[in-house]
Amino acid sequence: MRPRIASVVLTLAALMAAGAGGYYAGRHELRLPELGAFPLPSARAAQVVSGPVIYYRDPDGRPFYAAEPRKTADGRAFRPVHASEDVSFEDALEDVSAVSGAAGTKRVLYYRNPMGLPDTSPVPKKDSMGMDYIPVYAGEDDDGSTVRVSPGRLQRTGVRSEPAQQRVLSVPIRGSGTIQLDERRIVVVAVRSDAFVENVSEVTTGDRVKKGQALLRLYSPEVTAAGALYLTDLNGAGRDALAGGARLRLENLGVPADAIAEIERQRKVPRLVTWTAPRDGVVLERNAVEGMKAAPGDVLFRLADVSIVWALVDVAERDLPMIALGQPVSVRARGFVDRVFAGKVAMIYPQVNKETRTTRVRVELANPDGILRPDMYVDADIATGAAASVVTVPASAVIDSGMRQVVIIDKGEGRFEPRPVKLGRRDADYVEIRDGVTAGDKVVVAANFLIDAESNLKAALSGLNGGVPK
Repeated sequence: MRPRIASVVLTLAALMAAGAGGYYAGRHELRLPELGAFPLPSARAAQVVSGPVIYYRDPDGRPFYAAEPRKTADGRAFRPVHASEDVSFEDALEDVSAVSGAAGTKRVLYYRNPMGLPDTSPVPKKDSMGMDYIPVYAGEDDDGSTVRVSPGRLQRTGVRSEPAQQRVLSVPIRGSGTIQLDERRIVVVAVRSDAFVENVSEVTTGDRVKKGQALLRLYSPEVTAAGALYLTDLNGAGRDALAGGARLRLENLGVPADAIAEIERQRKVPRLVTWTAPRDGVVLERNAVEGMKAAPGDVLFRLADVSIVWALVDVAERDLPMIALGQPVSVRARGFVDRVFAGKVAMIYPQVNKETRTTRVRVELANPDGILRPDMYVDADIATGAAASVVTVPASAVIDSGMRQVVIIDKGEGRFEPRPVKLGRRDADYVEIRDGVTAGDKVVVAANFLIDAESNLKAALSGLNGGVPK
């Protein structure tokens, strides 16, 4: 019983002592050492410190650093940080491991500034911040145009490469315009002599008519006289009259072939002659009125075949060199946005509108159901470019300074080469490479400006040193 009482008394005494110590430490602002100062045996054994001291940091972990050894206000020394302990966006750890693995097999040519400044040294040295210069080994600087980037930096900066490929570049040129009738498919129905309209068929503007359909009946004294002369020739000369002057006179007066055939069949001249539609189409105008007198040349009907229509598209002047006859065109009518009408460039007009700086391009479109109507607004995409495939790279792979165009060639194993190229056509995603890259070459398509900056720095260092680093 007494040993148990003694154990309880000792426990209470220990708790009271701990509480008193904490109160005293709080009142006098005593600082406890960091947990990191007492690492576990396993962690301490796992940590390997190597490389030179690159700077010194505050022992309490606060953001205070020094290039040379120093102490805090209370006399404690700053903690040295070796190269293997530093965590940065540079290649400190990778360079240290590379030095240890290659020191026995590669010769150091020179040392370059770790901050990328145009400064090299033939011997190891530190910069003003205490950072070691980075060694450049033999074989890494044998090609003046090649840049080496460590795998760690490649991963952190997001460098990504793709091979150049053969593609067919079709660059669409967009324009707007209107639908117009094909001028070659418009006909008029008229008389070539004085005539009187007896009756008109039940045909109105907008109606569709077929070839040979009766439009009107009229009386013409001149046509009747020519028909009588032709009938005389038929009765006297027989079949020779078919090629005689009387038949030719009827044709010159515009008498339809059906009316002439009726005279041949009936062997009499009708008082009224039926005028028929010369082709299939839509009635654009109806000027014929029953009882009217028609003078020679008066337009009685105007018909148009709408199975083929034109899209007259305005194209910017700068795009004219890329447009050629026969190029495919996709046309969308603003009233039928869900339909695409396919056509081809049939004409590039020779005039340029001096106000809009555009040129009109004519596109022929099939319109079998007649939904494309004259003066309807349309939008057109003209597919330009050759049908043959060309070497292309993604547009993001090209670094264009205005004076020159460069792509970064990925040679593998962290080696990159900036290469001047000549560009050709381009679309929204790809650019044609006419010279400098062949199909299969890997080009950098992401973060390429970082490698280009590294290459420019290397060229600047070589120029400052007369072409040979020192």
